[in-house]
Amino acid sequence: MNRTIPTAISVAILALALALSACGGSDDSAASSGSKLSLVAYSTPKEAYEQIIPAFTKTAAGKGVTFTQSYGNSGDQARAVISGLPTDIAALSLEPDITKLVKEDLVAAGWSATPTKGIVTRSVVALAVRPGNPKHITGWDDLVKPGIEVLTPNPFTSGGARWNVMAAYGAQIEQGRTEAQATDYLQKLFKNVVVQDKSAREALQNFTGGKGDVLISYENEAITAQQKGEKLDYVLPDETILIENPIAATTKASPKAKAFIDFATSVPAQKIFAAKGYRPVIDALVDKKTYPDPQKEFDIAKFGGWDAVMKKFFDPQDSVLQRIEKGLGVGTS
Repeated sequence: MNRTIPTAISVAILALALALSACGGSDDSAASSGSKLSLVAYSTPKEAYEQIIPAFTKTAAGKGVTFTQSYGNSGDQARAVISGLPTDIAALSLEPDITKLVKEDLVAAGWSATPTKGIVTRSVVALAVRPGNPKHITGWDDLVKPGIEVLTPNPFTSGGARWNVMAAYGAQIEQGRTEAQATDYLQKLFKNVVVQDKSAREALQNFTGGKGDVLISYENEAITAQQKGEKLDYVLPDETILIENPIAATTKASPKAKAFIDFATSVPAQKIFAAKGYRPVIDALVDKKTYPDPQKEFDIAKFGGWDAVMKKFFDPQDSVLQRIEKGLGVGTS
């Protein structure tokens, strides 16, 4: 069975690679001038930001502003920012990655004191399947059946994978199972995972390339893939988690960074996000036909918030997923 084991990468090399690969501007020098902003983001919202940025530059607040853009798995992006990757705006997969930047004084402690509480997009965890759903995947119980090949990224490198894990675990609790039974479910689930890529986007590429029967993914990733002509369907399980993705300006960023964040959470930008598969943070923009409410939706607060979740489930030295991955021979660093 092919399982991807992440290798240790030098943070310095990573930062350099990300800086060299940044696109969307004509100059990769320090990014905090008023007319140049550097956006560092996790992998999946690339298509949305490629439309939101030009829309912002057409506004009075964005006139004359140019951008560099860098995309990758959320954990690596946070580490690259800490290592020195020029960053004005960090749009990451989950709150703990922003918290890492706060601890390094790269983002202000009050970053979430905004009308949307620092959140720029929402989604839910969904199950991407082959066209016509030949394996008849309808919910979480189907993912642990013998012979079902599952894809999800490695939860020690991918923020998206952590959302996936908590969706799967929480679904068991919603179904009336105990914490021990929910943990046992995760053990069975990961035995069926045939590839653990570093990021959600890489996992999607692997799935659309023909690997696996089902991909645990953001709903918006499945929608984006369909929009690109990829042949897949997706299932919204009865029980799933509300995904909330944060955005923050760095402490040395110009006021233009805040102006961009304000725009990204405004009606025009949220309509672009909605068109790309995200559930808007402005409730009035949520089209229930496109984005129906799951039968049972829960959020990360159900498990005590991210601080508690990171310690219990994702500590690389001793946690629920560390023990599961160790038993499978998969790395946690």
